[in-house]
Amino acid sequence: MTIWDSLTGRKSNQTSSPPPSSGVTLQDSANAFQPQSFDPTTAQDVSSFLSGPNTFDASQLHPLAGLNQDTLDYLSLEESALSDLPGSRSALPSRGWSDDLCYGTGVTYLSALTIGGTWGLVEGLNKTPASAAPRLRLNSALNAITRRGPFLGNSAGVIALVYNGINSTIGYYRGKHDAANSIVAGGLSGMLFKSTRGLRPMVISGGLVATLAGAWAVTRKVLF
Repeated sequence: MTIWDSLTGRKSNQTSSPPPSSGVTLQDSANAFQPQSFDPTTAQDVSSFLSGPNTFDASQLHPLAGLNQDTLDYLSLEESALSDLPGSRSALPSRGWSDDLCYGTGVTYLSALTIGGTWGLVEGLNKTPASAAPRLRLNSALNAITRRGPFLGNSAGVIALVYNGINSTIGYYRGKHDAANSIVAGGLSGMLFKSTRGLRPMVISGGLVATLAGAWAVTRKVLF
């Protein structure tokens, strides 16, 4: 007991366990441990891990991996089926009236825009003399291109939009697409385009568009 224990009245532990014989224990453990020899030929590298039978498959990361796609009805996209109406096959695969509307209107608009731009370029260059300044000739050509190109492109795009709508409607009710559908649709769309100009412009416009539609129908039948 120390002096501090006497003043505070605290009793110290009289009995203490003797320290273990650490030397004997460590010696016994050292004698029991026997390291194994390392053979480099048995070690596995990265290539053996990647080429093993349990190699990961990237296709299994897909959300639908492991599902039977034959039993999932929502995977059958009916819109991807091509139109089966007689005479509906054209230069491009078509799934119905929506594809005909997009393809026909887009191709007609771009073609008329190109033709109108070429027309305006020739007209602008012919209006200015050859001895004029290059900047003046360029300005005249650009003015003619922006006047003729959009005018012809927009007009042809509107006619093609109405034509494809009428042609698809007639083909739906008749159950087939033929030259008669194209000619009737062309005549109606041309007449509707000039319906505010009077009877004579309506007849002329309808006849021109019907002729172009009939020529396209014959070309499509011969080539496709």
